[in-house]
Amino acid sequence: MAETSRHGSLVYFPRRAGRPAPHKQPIVPELPEVEITRTGIAPYLQGRKITGVVVRQPRLRWPVPRELPQLLIGRCVQTVDRRGKYLLMRFEHGTLLMHLGMSGSLRVIDPAEPATVHDHFDLVLGTQAVRLRDPRRFGAVLWCAGDASDHPLIATLGVEPLSEAFSADYLYAASRARRQAIKTLLMDHRVVVGIGNIYANESLYRAGIRPSMPAGRLSRAGAARLVEAVRDTLRDALAAGGSSLRDFVHSDGAPGYFQQQYYVYDREGLPCRRCDTPIRRIVQGQRATYYCLRCQPARPPAKAC
Repeated sequence: MAETSRHGSLVYFPRRAGRPAPHKQPIVPELPEVEITRTGIAPYLQGRKITGVVVRQPRLRWPVPRELPQLLIGRCVQTVDRRGKYLLMRFEHGTLLMHLGMSGSLRVIDPAEPATVHDHFDLVLGTQAVRLRDPRRFGAVLWCAGDASDHPLIATLGVEPLSEAFSADYLYAASRARRQAIKTLLMDHRVVVGIGNIYANESLYRAGIRPSMPAGRLSRAGAARLVEAVRDTLRDALAAGGSSLRDFVHSDGAPGYFQQQYYVYDREGLPCRRCDTPIRRIVQGQRATYYCLRCQPARPPAKAC
């Protein structure tokens, strides 16, 4: 088994000599990163009045509404919520929807801090500001005047993976007659929200399920294992502060550390942490997939290894 050393409460798994270095995969904010961002910025926003709105780059994934300054200045933020990977800043007269895209982050800063070329949007609250940094500009800043749950980007979202609605019965029913790979189904936001490439890989490993298995072959027992694995993986990521190989940082600028606990993601050729079998890498839907040939057999056993 891989030798470990400790740094605080986190476990490091050093790479063995002679093994290939991991691929450098782009880190996309998933549910844990967005939830940690929400809890980080909420104390600075809730109950506070917006004193300024700065739009430096309106061309994000969708155009930033020109009327945002008129809509927000002088108004108080009531709550900061999350739905899937969307942050919902609720006001009395509507909701500001924000998405971090592929590389975005929100930081609490001094509004006088000079902006970089990738700092596209500020919400100013007196002596503090929440700043959106998004190098790839796949993020979003949108306004919804009505019920946010009816917004086209929100209305089609599936269940929350940490809610009671995401049950073994639900996942089993959603997988019936599906030919697509189980990993692809797990990443379908119309079925369950917030599970991206990292946590889909990690959850399937913990459940002992091969990522390429047709979703329609998922058994009831497999569905129960996978639901439990998804919840455990997300909770562990939240406790560790999320993943941060490149882009994700907390609202205070501190990085997340869950990548130091990966079982399979970005570990091609490295030994499985359970059985020492080299981790394999394939491509599914233009996304890298990692798995252990032994711990995730083509036909999973009644219980995960």
